[in-house]
Formats: sequence, C-alpha cells, structure tokens
Amino acid sequence: MGRMAAVELACAGWDLMINYRQGGEEANRLVHHLREYGRQVEAVQADVSQRTEVARLVERTVTRFGRVDALVHAVGPFVRERRRFADYSVEEIEQLIDGNFRSAVMIIHAVLPHMRRNQFGRIILFGFGRAGEAPAWPDRTIYAAAKTALVSFTKSLAVEEAPYGITVNMVCPGDIVGDNKEKTIQDVRRLSDKETPLGRPGSGEDVSRVIRFLCEADSDFVTGNVINITGGLDVIHPVSKAPLE
Repeated sequence: MGRMAAVELACAGWDLMINYRQGGEEANRLVHHLREYGRQVEAVQADVSQRTEVARLVERTVTRFGRVDALVHAVGPFVRERRRFADYSVEEIEQLIDGNFRSAVMIIHAVLPHMRRNQFGRIILFGFGRAGEAPAWPDRTIYAAAKTALVSFTKSLAVEEAPYGITVNMVCPGDIVGDNKEKTIQDVRRLSDKETPLGRPGSGEDVSRVIRFLCEADSDFVTGNVINITGGLDVIHPVSKAPLE
C-alpha cells in the first residue's frame, strides 16, 4: 500500500523520497513511474529500524529537497501463518518489533527537528482494523502488540507536536490482501467480499486517498486519530454477511 500512497501523493503534487529495504529494481520502476507525473522522486535503500541508516536517509532527503514536510511510515512486517507467541523464534520477535514499532520511532525522531523548524509536518502511521481498541488478537500477539503500542505513541505525539504545526495520525486498513493492495477503488467495485459489510474488498486506493487528505495543509485540525479503513469489517472476528430473506 506504500506504492499506492506514493502514486496518490505524486498526483497531488508532492516530491517524494522512496525508502526500501529490499527490492531495489521494483523501487526504481516506481521512481520512473512517479516521475511521469512531473515530480522529483528518488529511492534510497535503508533499514529504518537502524539509527545510522535512518540518519543517512533523512540527511539525503534534506539534501535533495531542502526540507521534510510529511512522513508516511508504511513499514510493517507481518507473519501470515498463525502461530502462538511461544512458537515464535527470538529473531522473529525482534524483527516484528523492530519493523513495526522501533522503525517508526527512530525515523520520526530524526525528522521532527526539520518539521519543527518549518512549523509544519504531517506524520502518518499504519495500524490494523480496531488497533485503537487494543483488542486481543491471538496468534498475532507480537504484531498486534507492536501496532497497538504505536496507537499510544500516535496519540501522545500528536499532543506534544501540535504547537509546532505537526499532525500525527494512524490509518488502519482492513483485510486488504494480495493484488488488491495495488488496485483502485473502481477495480475492486467489480469484486465481491461476503465478509465485508460493504460487500466489496478494500483497495490500496481506499487507504491512499485518506493519506492524501491527512497530508494536506488544511487537514491541520485532524490529529491524534486512529482511522479505520475497513468497509465495516472486523479483521479479528470477521462475520459473514448473511443474505436477507
């Protein structure tokens, strides 16, 4: 969904620094595509859970563009296989915490001085549907814990940074899977999803359009929010929609 967010922001007139950890060829293809919108775009490889790499990424961004106005943190490793906490390796636990929580904290800490200097900033984090309630999510324990930690971080940071013109929000997609992450709203309207009350699956564009609004200057009264983008679906306890008689 980070790709769709980048496309949406490029269409809105943003110049972009694309971060990737792996997949340099795909990142470069995205850069070429985004430049077709007439924007300045560059891709930088960095592991944003590592302090030195975060510093390098932010320094490169400021050198290229002179400022940092918005940060969309679309990082979030996820283990699709359902497993109990006791069955995770220590390495997997560290990867999930570092990728979902530590990386957000580290890069936000690095960009805040630049945003404060300009008295403007837009920070968008990713959660999951109902993350704001800190629900129990058995077999997703570490992922859920890392994301719900970001909920408190989002709300607290929004209060701290409001005097500097910086907003902090979290978008919480529903179960947007596979190719749907790269599809438009028009694409998925042709599809059916019996578990989603709206009747169709979600798309990457559903999320990216919310991100676009949150990055606008006139979205300044919206901060500290955890926004579900789920079509009404409870991703933890989905209920099939029975046909009306």
